[in-house]
Amino acid sequence: MLRLERIPLEEADWQTLDAYPDRTIHQTLPWLRFLQQTQQGEPVVALLREGEEIVGCFTGMVIRKLGLRILGSPFPGWTTSYMGFNLRGGICRREALAALIPFAFQHLRCVHLELMDRRLTPEDGLLLGLSYSPFRGYEIDLTCAEEALFARMTGACRRCIRKAEREGVRIEEAEDAGFADDYYAQLQDVFAKQGRTPTYPLSRVKALVEHLGTTGRLLLLRARDPEGRCIATGIFPAMNDTMYFWGGASWRAHQILRPNEAIQWHAMRYWKSRGITRYDMGGGGRYKEKYGGEPICVPWFRLSRFRLLAQSRDLARSLVRQWQQSH
Repeated sequence: MLRLERIPLEEADWQTLDAYPDRTIHQTLPWLRFLQQTQQGEPVVALLREGEEIVGCFTGMVIRKLGLRILGSPFPGWTTSYMGFNLRGGICRREALAALIPFAFQHLRCVHLELMDRRLTPEDGLLLGLSYSPFRGYEIDLTCAEEALFARMTGACRRCIRKAEREGVRIEEAEDAGFADDYYAQLQDVFAKQGRTPTYPLSRVKALVEHLGTTGRLLLLRARDPEGRCIATGIFPAMNDTMYFWGGASWRAHQILRPNEAIQWHAMRYWKSRGITRYDMGGGGRYKEKYGGEPICVPWFRLSRFRLLAQSRDLARSLVRQWQQSH
């Protein structure tokens, strides 16, 4: 039988943990520090044992809502993608999930659990009594040649990339402290177009750059017009075989130069040249179809000790969406 054993962050062998082939950047120590700062949570790293043998690990974070302990791996609103388990070959992921339930509710004394693991199936959770919501997105296969990758985009998307080049749009890789301010100002402009405000503060972007910027796993891109003005930005973390789209923004007045498409194309080529084989563009956004990706659907599981908690969680998410649409 599998069991989870929590270990202190300072005792974790991060080199060994990060060597798991199914490891995501969202399970690394820098990302946990980012979450700890922005969500005021308690990071959780636990070794998965079969007998006395270590056969995997679990990563998440405990937060408090109205005084109640909640385990997220991740939790909605964290701007964090897949977490969950890392497993040695031959270990059943469903059995690992079964071991997580008593660990969350008994050992960690949580009353609610949320989990999104890229390799779990809906059946895995349903058979154990968890409910789920489908997290839909798009994924691009980066293993083909650049010419084939470009050809998979829609004709309109390819024309946008060529137009940006003709108009003199230049993409640069950023490392300076002012990047977060540039990105967030443009993000506010993007949301203002719909009469809304961003769903997270500037401090979160700064925290991401602070904790991930020196790891070699975070690509920050600026697009500049021929006059040298920053007109668009993009944020692309990556690790092992996968790159992710964390966020992108641009000034509405300069979107005619098509900097956003140029940034996406640069990011794909950048990480592809460094051995990344797939691009997970994150949830939602029909505009992502034009880049040639395939739709994916990952179950976001949840389980509460009390039925009322699950209902309150769904109501809270609905109220947040309504507030965002009205501001």
